[in-house]
Amino acid sequence: MALPMLEGMLPTSALASSPKARVVRMAFLFVPNGIRMSDWTPTTEGANYALPHILEPLADLRSYFNILTGLTQKNAFALGDGPGDHARSAAAWLTGVHPKKTSGADIRVGISADQVAAMKIGRQTPFASIELGCERGAQAGDCDSGYSCAYSSSISWKSEATPNAKEVNPRLVFERLFGNGVTGEMKESQEVRSRQKRSVLDFVMEDASNLQSRLGGRDRKKLDEYFTSVREIEQRLAKFDKATVDVGKGGVRIPTGVPQDYAEHIRLVGDMMVLAFQTDLTRVATFMFANEGSNRSYRMIEVPEGHHDISHHGRDPHKLEQKKRIDRFHVEQLAYILNRMQSIKEVDGTLLDNSMIVYGGGISDGDRHNHDDLPILLAGKGGGSIKTGTHTKYANGTPMNNLFLSMLDRVGVPVETLGDSTGKLQGLF
Repeated sequence: MALPMLEGMLPTSALASSPKARVVRMAFLFVPNGIRMSDWTPTTEGANYALPHILEPLADLRSYFNILTGLTQKNAFALGDGPGDHARSAAAWLTGVHPKKTSGADIRVGISADQVAAMKIGRQTPFASIELGCERGAQAGDCDSGYSCAYSSSISWKSEATPNAKEVNPRLVFERLFGNGVTGEMKESQEVRSRQKRSVLDFVMEDASNLQSRLGGRDRKKLDEYFTSVREIEQRLAKFDKATVDVGKGGVRIPTGVPQDYAEHIRLVGDMMVLAFQTDLTRVATFMFANEGSNRSYRMIEVPEGHHDISHHGRDPHKLEQKKRIDRFHVEQLAYILNRMQSIKEVDGTLLDNSMIVYGGGISDGDRHNHDDLPILLAGKGGGSIKTGTHTKYANGTPMNNLFLSMLDRVGVPVETLGDSTGKLQGLF
């Protein structure tokens, strides 16, 4: 079972308060269909801006993130290819490359920023990267005006023709992180734990007790908090392992392992990402809250209409209000994830201090389908190398890939160009 980083694991020299001594993680959290920008964008620049309505759930964390205005993915625009903005916006979001318009097997876009990092620093961890989501995606078929479904359901691209499939079942993510990698043995272990109502922790407690007897007070507290977190997540997962869905007229019912409550689904998947970072199982992650163009209903917040339909608001006041509710709901889940990261103490700072989390999407106004002036939030202090707590306004049209170049530099992956980048982003790092 993986452990969080403890002071007792490190040489004395590594305890110095230096950004170079820290392990820095990076994650990219994607939301679809644009955002109601008038309730997202602060009216003033700098540190003393008023939080817009959509961002209010992040009030307690405002000193830990930046709002970046003006960043653009120009290669998500049509550029002569006609309709298909949803597919292009997801495909270009982390690549900065214009996807080939095809619904066949000859898909092509570019390597995404997360995979550029994974190829370099992924060898230092058990998993080079993890790809997560809350909606399954197809790798074939026409999902948006002649564009393959692979574009709409993928933001992580291992190569220009290879999207990384995301995992949407929190239970399977948990077993992947805490299993031994052998599919048959992982399944058997899960079945034994379920049948005997035992936690994965029950199988390592003797080793854990021996380890705790050799740790200092702060490390013992950190280990206790970590074990408590793992057990709490297991208990939440167990509820959904028991849930079933009817899969046919024959009355066959199977466990889903996936919460029907969308907020709980996002939070559980977010918890998996946090655990992976905390235990240094990976330092690179992507997380799609939903596929681009998703028409999911949000009845839990009294929005029964489909999200995609609402995003085509035509300035209708009712639809604009519904869109604002959806956007704020997503930010509430982001706040949960960031607060979890902020609560986890590391050798120097917190997990959030030692991370860079990009949140946003590849469409600005869902009605206009524009890909300039994107809604982008950057959370975390990058191991002490990022100035946080501000709204920074860049010239509209500034390549979003300039941000990625700077982030890659902070995790030890110096890259000169990526997609349509023109240089590193100024003013934050």
